[in-house]
Amino acid sequence: MSIWRRIIDGATALGSTGSLRALFDALTGTAERAASGDGTRKIAFTIGVVALGAKLAKTDGAVSRAEVDAFQRVFRVEPDEIDNVARVFNQAKRDVAGFDFYARQIAGLFDPASPVLEELLGSLFVIAAADGPVDEAELVFLKDVAGIFGFERTAFERIRAAHMVGRDCDPFDVLGLPCGAPDDQVRSAYVRLARAHHPDRLIAEGMPSEFIDVANRQMAAINTAYERIRSARQAMP
Repeated sequence: MSIWRRIIDGATALGSTGSLRALFDALTGTAERAASGDGTRKIAFTIGVVALGAKLAKTDGAVSRAEVDAFQRVFRVEPDEIDNVARVFNQAKRDVAGFDFYARQIAGLFDPASPVLEELLGSLFVIAAADGPVDEAELVFLKDVAGIFGFERTAFERIRAAHMVGRDCDPFDVLGLPCGAPDDQVRSAYVRLARAHHPDRLIAEGMPSEFIDVANRQMAAINTAYERIRSARQAMP
């Protein structure tokens, strides 16, 4: 059974008074005590991401078609699951709980500034940029979520650089380094980030496999940044 079907069935089982938030509340209480690979934890994580994505999409006044499409690109959604995803997303849009409720609950499932939380934040950048440049309201939202997740300003800027779609970001920014950092620092940063964001490791730590495309894009950004710095230095006389 897909993760989407399990979410729908879980919300339905709560009865007419149930809600996505109630299901999330029940799951996170169990997930905090569960192992990383536990399915309950992954479902709670997914609900939280859906809720944050829906609330982010509303920060500029309305949820656009482009933002919904971006959400579906963030997750790997099979064609026969589109309706289930839409139902979960629509429930999240109607929920009255603030985004910080979901952000804090998700943060409680992982270590502060966990690579899994970084992938989630990167997913929100993809949604925010779907209908044009990330505006001020969206940026404030993203910074607030990053703070709840335990990311300091420098880490937030590194994540932002890796996900600024359509911009030729400085490769040093993507690796979280000052411009012109020496080779040993570049190599060290690359190895650390590549290990932390390997898709297999992220899934083992609790990231649902439906997020694999986000993880692959993050790895591609890290690899590209490293190769750009190497190539530029090899070309120097």
